[in-house]
Amino acid sequence: MKRVLFLPLLQIPSGHHQTADALKEGLLLLDPHIQCEKIELLSSKFGKVESFISKFYLQWIDRFPKTYSLLYRQSVFRELGKTKKFPQYEVLFLNHLKKVISKTNPNVIICTHALPSYLLSKLKAGGELKIPVINVYTDYFIHDLWGIEEIDYHLVGHPHMKEFLREKGVHESRIFVTGIPIHPKITKNINKYRYTKRLYCGLISGGSLGAGALAKLIEKISLDDRIDYYVLCGKNRRIYEQLINMNHPKITPFPYISSREEMNDLYNQVDFIITKPGGVTVSECLFKKIPIFVYHALPGQEEINLQQLKEWGMIFDFQHWNKTENISEQLIRTLHSEHLSNYFTKLDEYHKNLSPVAPAKLIYHLVK
Repeated sequence: MKRVLFLPLLQIPSGHHQTADALKEGLLLLDPHIQCEKIELLSSKFGKVESFISKFYLQWIDRFPKTYSLLYRQSVFRELGKTKKFPQYEVLFLNHLKKVISKTNPNVIICTHALPSYLLSKLKAGGELKIPVINVYTDYFIHDLWGIEEIDYHLVGHPHMKEFLREKGVHESRIFVTGIPIHPKITKNINKYRYTKRLYCGLISGGSLGAGALAKLIEKISLDDRIDYYVLCGKNRRIYEQLINMNHPKITPFPYISSREEMNDLYNQVDFIITKPGGVTVSECLFKKIPIFVYHALPGQEEINLQQLKEWGMIFDFQHWNKTENISEQLIRTLHSEHLSNYFTKLDEYHKNLSPVAPAKLIYHLVK
């Protein structure tokens, strides 16, 4: 019986966990006898301290975004050929990780966060680990904390990431362009889009935690708007209750949605999404070919995701929404323009470059 160990980081409902859960579901559909276990290093080592670290991390991003962005870039981006060392993480976690591996005895380890990947690469480099390790990247770039050369396989979100790894010396037979893995219950959108109608339906997402400039964006929606909006408030209960009490005729708020079937149904009802550039949300919308308008990016990972996705022509930059009286005019103008057909052309090119085999099935065959 195969045992698969997933290693995300932090307990907050991030893309690292969503991706691990999506792959787990996909593997169990292929073989219900596979044993899948997900272990988060911080909480498994330090217990309740992880909760404090998670809260500190979120408050830091919220209160000092520029500082976080600067330190993030300085800490995980270095010269291509420079040897990377993070001894503080090795001291804190390496022995604990060895115990986790010994206890779970997995046949394969899947990293959806860079820190476990870095630690495992150190074990492999020292000859202490023979188990196959797979990096599954949950953003549209690869930073220096990720283990690279010693890792057995890499599942990347875009062809440019494959080229980056090849420059790092990874053989292309070990790299698979899968897109960021999404849950098997997110299905292809069979609707044929016709962006010439009078009324539209849009989805506004603030991320799983409802963070960012969501509340201010909503103020730009008029009572007689040409667009109906579904608003995903995530776990931000305050914004959800605010919108319920507002009783806006054009806004339907939703609390945090854990069901992928429910999210899939929502996706099928909308003509576009306004969102932050979180890896999993973007990947789901690219898969369903839903136009993506990015209105805000959190410092660090999301800033870099936005930069890359914009460069590749896979999103519409909607960060200037606060300079208009009504966001709908700008949205409809884009939906009626040639920019939309160019966008779908880019999406078609992107899909042609993806592996024909789904990520979970690929992993299943790699370790079988």
